[in-house]
Amino acid sequence: MNRIRTAAALASSALLAAGLTTLAPTASAAPDAGGAPTATTPAALSATPHRVLFDNSKGETAGNADWIISTAQPDPLAQNANPTTEKSWTGALSAWGVALQKTGQYSLKTLPAGSTISYGTGAALDLAKFDTFVVPEPNIRFSAAEKAALIRFVQNGGGLFLISDHTQSDRNNDGWDSPAVINDLFTNNGVNNNDPFGISVDVKNISTDNPRAINDAADPVLHGPFGAVTGSILRSGTTFTLKPADNPNVKGLVYRTGYSGTTGAFFATSSYGSGRVAVWGDSSPADDGTGQPGNNLFNGWNDPAGTNAALALNATAWLSKA
Repeated sequence: MNRIRTAAALASSALLAAGLTTLAPTASAAPDAGGAPTATTPAALSATPHRVLFDNSKGETAGNADWIISTAQPDPLAQNANPTTEKSWTGALSAWGVALQKTGQYSLKTLPAGSTISYGTGAALDLAKFDTFVVPEPNIRFSAAEKAALIRFVQNGGGLFLISDHTQSDRNNDGWDSPAVINDLFTNNGVNNNDPFGISVDVKNISTDNPRAINDAADPVLHGPFGAVTGSILRSGTTFTLKPADNPNVKGLVYRTGYSGTTGAFFATSSYGSGRVAVWGDSSPADDGTGQPGNNLFNGWNDPAGTNAALALNATAWLSKA
């Protein structure tokens, strides 16, 4: 993927690197001068950690991608049981994982390469044992059984976080890129083939934009425990078309410049059955610039053009019903 960064933006990113990636576990939120929780402090510890599974079974490290929270899989704590920064774990999504881990509210695992996504089978990493499943830019098509498992998981109360990328981003050259993989899930899953979430991935390659958040002070993703979301970054990604006629619960939260309503949504949420769904149109915002040697990575997580860390973390909390 091509990502555009200016020297000034990267320099600013370095100064912000200690932000949401260095959350400390607290019993309650630390108020600011106005009495509100700060952007870097979750509201309260949970008695039972929210269980989040990150996927690495669908080519998430193919090519130049490194969309994992740690090379220690399934348990990132095997790499470092007390992570302090994104460099404590190896992966371009390590900042995301470390930020959640440091709150004390989340239990994290990774579904390793070669695994099968399942629901209700009793397997050690079966989706029934998790609250949220994060699929960051899948490059391998879900099998028929996996697609049914994902829809059932959401239908029965699970949270599904899907990250797409631009069209023709087929990193492993198997004929499937993330827009095609996700659209196939939405329209050919064997449970509800009629767009159950009210979302369609646009087959586009948008080179650069700084999408902005809608004005909604009551939205739990835009104004959640990890701070306020003002926007995101788009660096060779895509958008979504929303279809409220298919699912009236679908909602666009962040939009490409000049777009609103049902077109040009860059980040959207929906609900289906008793579960929840979030979709993001580019992997660049979640990239923390660190990872395995040889990958060309960029620090989108702390890019000052967006509030990407707050968006990812608030959405994870919302999906997990934290």
